[in-house]
Amino acid sequence: MSLDWKQLQALIGVEAEQESVRAFTGVNSLRDAGPGEISFLGNSRYDHQLATTKASLVLVPPGDFSGPDGCRLISVENPSVAFSKIMGHFQTQGTVFEPGVSPGAHLAGDVEVDPLQVQIAPGAVIESGARIGAGSVIGAGCLIGKDVVIGADCLLHAGAIIRERCTLGDRVVLQPGCVIGSDGYGFDLVDGRYLKVPQVGIVEIQDDVEIGAGSCVDRARFGKTVVGEGTKIDNLVQIAHNVQIGKHCLLVAQSGIAGSARLGDYVTIAAQSGVAGHLDVADHAVLATKSALLKSITKAGVYMGTPARPIREAQRKLANLARLPKLRDQVHELKKKLEEPSGE
Repeated sequence: MSLDWKQLQALIGVEAEQESVRAFTGVNSLRDAGPGEISFLGNSRYDHQLATTKASLVLVPPGDFSGPDGCRLISVENPSVAFSKIMGHFQTQGTVFEPGVSPGAHLAGDVEVDPLQVQIAPGAVIESGARIGAGSVIGAGCLIGKDVVIGADCLLHAGAIIRERCTLGDRVVLQPGCVIGSDGYGFDLVDGRYLKVPQVGIVEIQDDVEIGAGSCVDRARFGKTVVGEGTKIDNLVQIAHNVQIGKHCLLVAQSGIAGSARLGDYVTIAAQSGVAGHLDVADHAVLATKSALLKSITKAGVYMGTPARPIREAQRKLANLARLPKLRDQVHELKKKLEEPSGE
């Protein structure tokens, strides 16, 4: 795998004279990069690593930066984004699309799929009525349930499960072991026993969504659970029945969205945070790490705490809590003085 100078210029949109290195062999961190590799400086606090890197090329933000001898610096507006484009080049080179259906896969007789335009690995099971779009890759051990629809250019890593009647748009990525369309969590207490509430809806995953390993998106009790276009979901995230997630949202590891909650567009739910059921979250709202949202958010902004409050309010609350021990001591001293005899 390699990247020549012209390819580099086309990827990151810069014009620069060619140096002695005619082809780059890979990407790496500033600390670990070697000759022939490309790295980037995402934050000026890593200047010390730039000074000692052995990379042949480093992408840096606009400003006055210098590297060691033999290291070429190229200034770009956003080094992280440009570096991701370069990484994508090497990833694409390392991934070979080999169309065909493995003899070890099991497909029902009426599955709609063109074997010359998909890649289906051993151990995959695709049940009756399913449809698989062109360019999609179904990894080893995946289960595609009855009447599932998968769009074009999707990538299902090993062990992903999509249950009956759920739909995926185009370019959806499911990481290993995620489950789409499991039953929602619903039970009624009748005569001292919990009886299961039927979950007859589906899950709709729109275009360009990525869902992390071990994450679960439950089917709706009725209607649809929806994950909007461009949303990125981390590992071990729980999305309950009838949740509606807008476009281009970020849901980070171990977060959870309870039933029938509705998230707007560009919402961020940070790690280990939770949204209670039937709440609305406004566009561009951010829920900070380990926060619990118990009331709908109607305005964009950053919220934190349990229960979640606007971040400035939550920070003041934490600051006041930190002062309580000192305040307690002051009250204790004042009480002692008030209880002392007056001497009259």
